[in-house]
Amino acid sequence: MSASNSGLLASVLCGVALLSVDHGAQAQTVALSGILGAKALLVVDGAAPKAVAPGETFHGVKVISTQNDNAVLEIAGQRQTARVGGAPVSVGAAIGPGTGGRIVLSAGSGGHFVTQGLINARPVQFLVDTGATTIGIGMLDAERIGLDYKQGPRVQLATANGIAQGWRVQLSSVRLNDVEVHEVEAVVTPYAMPYVLLGNSFLTRFQMTRTNDQMVLEKRF
Repeated sequence: MSASNSGLLASVLCGVALLSVDHGAQAQTVALSGILGAKALLVVDGAAPKAVAPGETFHGVKVISTQNDNAVLEIAGQRQTARVGGAPVSVGAAIGPGTGGRIVLSAGSGGHFVTQGLINARPVQFLVDTGATTIGIGMLDAERIGLDYKQGPRVQLATANGIAQGWRVQLSSVRLNDVEVHEVEAVVTPYAMPYVLLGNSFLTRFQMTRTNDQMVLEKRF
């Protein structure tokens, strides 16, 4: 991770809880952006926030209850607890082997490319960051997916708040949709982030093209 991504880091360090649901071939992203009274502020697939009261359903997501910064949601027949600032979870059918070679991403609100994926077979929410040297993982995500990052070499990171201490790690696998690559370098940061930054240690494995709000990654074999 380099100083070039410090502005992006500052812009995404805000509290949202992200959930992903597999509806056939397409994943639905649900974000809990806050609690307004008894209502949950839901962001579905990057659309404008919608205040949804307990018992109501919005785009297939039913709010069961809210309390403090938590909301119990029913998605695809399964109940999940979303927390503002919480980690992403995966709901839905199991996925097959990662033998594909092409990833197509669409820009969401703000023009950012956000997508669900897997690190070492554990679900995370990625934000594409072409200015980052490596994949950047927040400490809470690293602990959730079981990375023994403190055994890795220490590195200095240039952030919006100055120089910070991080750890360099090697990821066994990184997967988006049906495309999987192995042995990918990453850096764990000493603070929480709502997304895992998908940097060039992954992106350079692909030929990248972008047309308007669509990005296509073709795997280099």
